[in-house]
Amino acid sequence: MSRFVNLEFGGQAGEQTPAEVPGVVKDEAFYQREAQTAFEEADFQKALRSYAKVLEFNPQNAAAWTAQVRMLLELDQCAEARVWTDQALERFPREADLLAAKAVVLARHGETQSALAFSDAAVAENGTSSYVWLARGDVLLAARETLADYCIDKAMMLAPGDWVAAWQAARIRVRHGQYSLASRLLQQAVEWNPGHFLPWLELGRCQEALGLKGAAEKSFTQARELNRHNAAAAEALARLSGSGSGHRLRGWWRRLQK
Repeated sequence: MSRFVNLEFGGQAGEQTPAEVPGVVKDEAFYQREAQTAFEEADFQKALRSYAKVLEFNPQNAAAWTAQVRMLLELDQCAEARVWTDQALERFPREADLLAAKAVVLARHGETQSALAFSDAAVAENGTSSYVWLARGDVLLAARETLADYCIDKAMMLAPGDWVAAWQAARIRVRHGQYSLASRLLQQAVEWNPGHFLPWLELGRCQEALGLKGAAEKSFTQARELNRHNAAAAEALARLSGSGSGHRLRGWWRRLQK
């Protein structure tokens, strides 16, 4: 059964319902918070399921529709993201972030000109959305356009002090092999939220990819101290202890610890 079918029915087939917590109302707002927390821990599968629950409560929540597309893109489920985006755009044809997400979907399928057209439409609808400009930067990087840097810089200007925006911008840079530029963004994310394990973890991965073993070890150690329940930092430290300084990490953005 495809993930898209699971989304339609609010979860994985056979998924167990967790025990109810006394005093907790599991409504739209609850699942919205749960989804955001999962997203900020790079648990995109859980975020996907939680956003599906949001839509069960409120099918008119355009932000949740857009978030579903973004989670599918993070999981490299581009075909399903395309179907989901098309359904969402039937409901919300002028939703800027959704148009931007559609642009990224098209870029992933190699349809550059169509992607640019959707990105243009997204900017026309809401040129002050940070995600609109992040998505435009992603599309332009795929098209090897120099204006991509301007778009990502503009996205950061529109989200001052937002570690999530910096983290997302870094993931875009990494997807296009720009580890050094990604590291700078993750340094900002660490400065803005030094108590969260994820920017440290991904900074370490970038540093490892660049061959900066000592710096990577420090970042991974910090990530492990901040979140003992996430095994990714401990695994990275174990990997570093058994690797040479010339080791290069590839594809880590597709394999974040679930």
